[in-house]
Amino acid sequence: MTNLLNVAILAAGQGKRMHSALPKVLHPLAGRPIVSHVIEAVRALCPRAIAVVVGHGGDAAQAALAAPGLQFVRQDPPRGTGDATRVALDALPADGITLVTIGDIPLVPTAELFVLAHEAEAGNLALLTARVPDPAGLGRIVRDAAGRVRAIVEDRDASVAQRAIDEVNTGVLAAPTALLRRWVEALEPNNAQGEYYLTDVVARAASDGIPIIAHVAVDERDVRGINDRSQLAAVERIVQERRAHALLASGVSLSDPARVDIRGILACGRDVRIDVGCVFEGNVTLADSVTIGPYCVLRDVTIGAGSMVAPFSHLDGANIGANARIGPFARLRPGTTLAADVHIGNFVEVKASVIGAGSKANHLAYIGDATVGRNVNYGAGSITANYDGVNKHATIIDDDASIGSNCVLVAPVHVGKGATVGGGSTLARDAPPGELTVARAKQVAIPGWQRPVKRPKNQNKD
Repeated sequence: MTNLLNVAILAAGQGKRMHSALPKVLHPLAGRPIVSHVIEAVRALCPRAIAVVVGHGGDAAQAALAAPGLQFVRQDPPRGTGDATRVALDALPADGITLVTIGDIPLVPTAELFVLAHEAEAGNLALLTARVPDPAGLGRIVRDAAGRVRAIVEDRDASVAQRAIDEVNTGVLAAPTALLRRWVEALEPNNAQGEYYLTDVVARAASDGIPIIAHVAVDERDVRGINDRSQLAAVERIVQERRAHALLASGVSLSDPARVDIRGILACGRDVRIDVGCVFEGNVTLADSVTIGPYCVLRDVTIGAGSMVAPFSHLDGANIGANARIGPFARLRPGTTLAADVHIGNFVEVKASVIGAGSKANHLAYIGDATVGRNVNYGAGSITANYDGVNKHATIIDDDASIGSNCVLVAPVHVGKGATVGGGSTLARDAPPGELTVARAKQVAIPGWQRPVKRPKNQNKD
């Protein structure tokens, strides 16, 4: 592709039909803003400049999307796609070719954009069109008897005959920059909306004798726009269906491809099994023979070979070794690193801690800001009291230690190698290695004590 490619992304629409304070293009699709999918597709063309046109919520859009190689320009007030393109062209280089795409059409493949840019390099006006089963509400591609494109007519301005056309405009086009600038500057708001339509450049190109190339999208689903939450949900399903079938094709077993959500990047080894209702966010890597049980949520997690995550577990920012057993109902928070053969059981929470190989915390426990050695047994109901109300403090548990049930380890505290902490202990000082440490209140029986008796209800209230 030429190094004289400019890109304009039109993302200034308020999205009133979303009924949201959030700009439409910032609503999440597969875990990231709608428009970020468009940005990713055009970046693959290696353009020399990308201008993103923002309007309503422009500050929020710029804050969410800011990245090297992007410049943001304002369209204020909003006066249609033609005016938005003019604003973008004012910020882009005046030579080369310009590709114009829409921020709410997130699934257009880079390959389709490449075709348009290639045609524009040859001096043509290139349009991306689609044939759809229901063209209602969309601009129609009007051709002459020879099949040449002569105009695009918006639905609200179309005649009855034109509304029967099933080839529609997607809003994506490319042209030599100088020509596009000339056409845009000559636009008039002669339509039902009183806006400057970018689509009117087609008629101007035709009158100038410039060839108009209409490239029909291979899959009409790739060019579906998003104007309301129903359309957003439909496009989300398209994305998730494609990702699920890509996993199946790579050898991953999905109990139900319709009930998995990948909202980031999921990399899987051989013989991975994923049950229903699972959500993957951020960057997740599952090594060979990993099993994920139903209704788990994994975000920015790496899991070693042969490990199993039981149902209803939430893992966030964790690094898990091979042959580990997690859950059910476990929660691993950011900064958790588990070595091989670690067991984290039901209703156990681990945060910012390193746990050595073969260690186990099987029931109802909390481990935070701790370094736990190898082959440690951490009893049910035990916690590290790592927060003093102002600062976090560390707990160190050496290899082969055993922490009894219902213990409180008041950090900072160090449990030595091979030490045993008796159940019910509140440990405020270090426990020496190889010894039994018991720190609990003395048991007392009070002779003659009687349990209070519930007073009878007054049945004869005045």
